[in-house]
Amino acid sequence: MIALLAAATVFGAAPQLPPLPEIRREPQVTYLDRSGAVLGVRGGRYAPPADLAKLPTYVPAAFVAVEDRRFYEHTGFDPVGIARAIVSDLGQGRAAQGASTITQQLARNLFLSSDRTMERKAQELLYAVQLERTYSKRQILSLYLSRIYFGAGAYGIEAASQRYFNKPAARLTLKEAAMLAAIPKSPTNYNPADEPERSDERAGIVLAAMVETGAITPAERAKAMAQKPKVWKSAPTASAQYFLDWVDGQTRQLAGAPRQDLVVETTLDLPTETAAAEATRASVAGHKAQAIEQAALVTVDGAGRVRAMVGGTDYAKSPFNRAVDARRQAGSAWKPFVYLTALEAGRTPDTLVVDEPVTIAGWTPRNYEAGYLGEITLEQALAHSINTVAARLADEVGRPTVAATARRVGIVSPINTDPAMALGTTQVSPLEMAQAYAVFSNGGNRVAAYGVERIRTAGGAVLYQRKPVVWTPVIGNPPLSELNRMLRTVIASGTGVRAAIPRYDLAGKTGTTSDYKDAWFCGFTGGFATVVWMGRDDATPMRKVTGAGAPVELWRNVMSAELKRLPVQPIPAGPAPPPPPLVVVDPATLPPPPPAPAEPAPPPTN
Repeated sequence: MIALLAAATVFGAAPQLPPLPEIRREPQVTYLDRSGAVLGVRGGRYAPPADLAKLPTYVPAAFVAVEDRRFYEHTGFDPVGIARAIVSDLGQGRAAQGASTITQQLARNLFLSSDRTMERKAQELLYAVQLERTYSKRQILSLYLSRIYFGAGAYGIEAASQRYFNKPAARLTLKEAAMLAAIPKSPTNYNPADEPERSDERAGIVLAAMVETGAITPAERAKAMAQKPKVWKSAPTASAQYFLDWVDGQTRQLAGAPRQDLVVETTLDLPTETAAAEATRASVAGHKAQAIEQAALVTVDGAGRVRAMVGGTDYAKSPFNRAVDARRQAGSAWKPFVYLTALEAGRTPDTLVVDEPVTIAGWTPRNYEAGYLGEITLEQALAHSINTVAARLADEVGRPTVAATARRVGIVSPINTDPAMALGTTQVSPLEMAQAYAVFSNGGNRVAAYGVERIRTAGGAVLYQRKPVVWTPVIGNPPLSELNRMLRTVIASGTGVRAAIPRYDLAGKTGTTSDYKDAWFCGFTGGFATVVWMGRDDATPMRKVTGAGAPVELWRNVMSAELKRLPVQPIPAGPAPPPPPLVVVDPATLPPPPPAPAEPAPPPTN
């Protein structure tokens, strides 16, 4: 080690040193929500050099004080520190590790492995000297702050500030800066999210070092130590990672593999997304007794913009995006496609039908409740999700025609046309159901759900701009107005009555599949549709979970928050008149339906 120190000193004074390797950094793609908030970064690990001019002066000062207080004096390495480490480590047979300057740490990060060998340490010293000769202290510190690891997957000061404090590094307080400067010594032991007491203790050491270096006063240290910054236990944008996985694929299709840093402006509304994710986790946790394991949620506006996307309860544990990639039977949430086909064929909400036993190609559908209602209107049949009526109606108008209707409004998955298709045996994703229901909300215009509005370089050059929406009508009137009237009735007095929110114009449909494997609520207001799915990843049954239960509750909780943020309007159809009372054919065997009847469970596909 003494020879190593001597060699480094000689190289420090020598006029010629080997050239530095090229500093490489893979391009990053930064995703923003619709208001400009950072959702996350994909691509390369490291951000561009930190802009010291935008950081409070105490941020870099905290790192200099605790990591390398002679940073502005040495030429890449600190002989005094190295000598002290040599004395400490002479009997241990390894290179000194506690004397690395900020420049040495940067050299190791840029060019070397973390192997603890004499050869690597010698290279580190040589590269550190060359870095000092090539770059200014300010440039070295900028590079260092952009590459240092802060734990929890955060590389660089900006990523760390967003991860732990949900704010840009330019807004860090003195205490927060000290907490971040405390981490590099041991990202595991001083992580403020997992080790708050150790983090606070070491932040005190950082602040004391800042006093010793003159960066702050004792009074400023005392004031900072009294503060308790909010630390996010998990990343504040964790739920948005499902959405980012989805739009990252879109970005690469639109702009190709990034060759420079890109910024992608998306459609997501982060406050809405965060509230939806929290409500989803709480709902699943609150219904554990009913064996609900997972949930997914999508909100799409009338132009197809995805405003919220929850792909599961915990991205860190399961990044599988159930909102996009899961295909589950739609249950009775499929029935609006059946009824829309019938309305387009000339029927009306007031058309009389008969709820009675029916057999189609050897298949006999069952209602959820025992008994039959006899003669009822189509509006009543949809509101109370009568299976016999839906099955007969699809048979009469033609199941291929129903499939064509579903395809026309946005269903892209394969559609079966066996008799049970009327009850929702087709497997679909929550995203495509939201895409389809958005057509009901926007006046009957087809939309394609999307998440990318604009892609630009970090310098501002626009590479892609979403074209303005061109309306493509796919549902005319009166069928659209009549269908919306019927779907309003589902919430006013049918299976979705618990979804009602006072003073808002809402419509929707519950859905439950056979053996309670899937439960849905698909609902909308003017210009916005939100779809909720609940179930289990292995498709085993839940405990009598229907669309009228937990999914409706979750939908209402989420929509109550969304309606306050989104520019909602009445559904493009007149207000629905109150439905006529139901007439029960056999009161001895079938009591009147309760205010919130359970959703019917269709039989499995034949």
